[in-house]
Amino acid sequence: MKLLIIGAGSPVGKELVKQLQQRGVDHFAPEPGRIDPRDPLNVAKVITQCEPDQVVNLASYRAGSQLAILEAEKNPQECDAINHKQASVIAQVCDHLNIPLVHLSSAYVFNGDKKLGYNELDVAKPVGVYGSTSLLGEEAISKVLNKYIIVRTGWIFGAGQDELIHRWIAEAREAEGAVTVLRRKFSPTPVEDVARVLMAISHQVDCDANVWGIYHYCGLETKRESEFVQHVLKLAAQHDESIYKLLDHLSLNLLRADPPEIANTTLATKKIFDTFGIKQRSWHGSLQALIKTLTRMPDAKAAGTKASAMSGATEVKV
Repeated sequence: MKLLIIGAGSPVGKELVKQLQQRGVDHFAPEPGRIDPRDPLNVAKVITQCEPDQVVNLASYRAGSQLAILEAEKNPQECDAINHKQASVIAQVCDHLNIPLVHLSSAYVFNGDKKLGYNELDVAKPVGVYGSTSLLGEEAISKVLNKYIIVRTGWIFGAGQDELIHRWIAEAREAEGAVTVLRRKFSPTPVEDVARVLMAISHQVDCDANVWGIYHYCGLETKRESEFVQHVLKLAAQHDESIYKLLDHLSLNLLRADPPEIANTTLATKKIFDTFGIKQRSWHGSLQALIKTLTRMPDAKAAGTKASAMSGATEVKV
């Protein structure tokens, strides 16, 4: 099996490459900029020369940023070029060469109104640029390809994808225990867990399994953002005395999850388990390791990432 990985420089991509190297799986990652939707002939050239058995597309607008949903509203054309047009070009080339495509998508194709986890039969109704362009990318793939797998994921975190976690810790320090969070729920999913799932899928695709379609995956255990932030700060307190001193008087300022954010990005994972035997994994160990690393780093990342809207906040003592 030989994989061509587009977007290998993203946090999920780096973790996938690491796991492929550990298992001796042949793979190739084009340099950034080589896959350009404005130059479909060159995209075809890159993929043809690689001669992969599968293409894994991890490219997305600001891949690795937990703030991409907000930034997409400011740069809709750039977001569309990556989430939609680039996915479309890749799908057309894969169709021409008869190569299966594994594509990473997002729970933001939904509007967040559902109370339970979204399953693959739920109707996609995005409310923001990021979700809309992601859905267009999915549709472009499904229209031209028969052999494709789209994996929608929830709230991803990990090394290189940690702005919000960094911000919560820094904000707690700077505001003496006051942290702004959204009224939403999600299923935290480590980057290494997403990479594990993608690799497991690719192995079964390599065995010519007839498993094409859309699947959902997220980490085990759903949390409200307020609950998750409290957990983050308790872990940070184990390594940072300044955070430890704040634990008894934390206060969370709750904001509505207004578009483009959505109130629910949790996903049902029954289909991916029934088809591939892929079980959800806990995110707790990954978060603990990440927090240990972050509390030893300077707070430069957190600058400029505080919540921009404070009006309408409701303070909740915890």
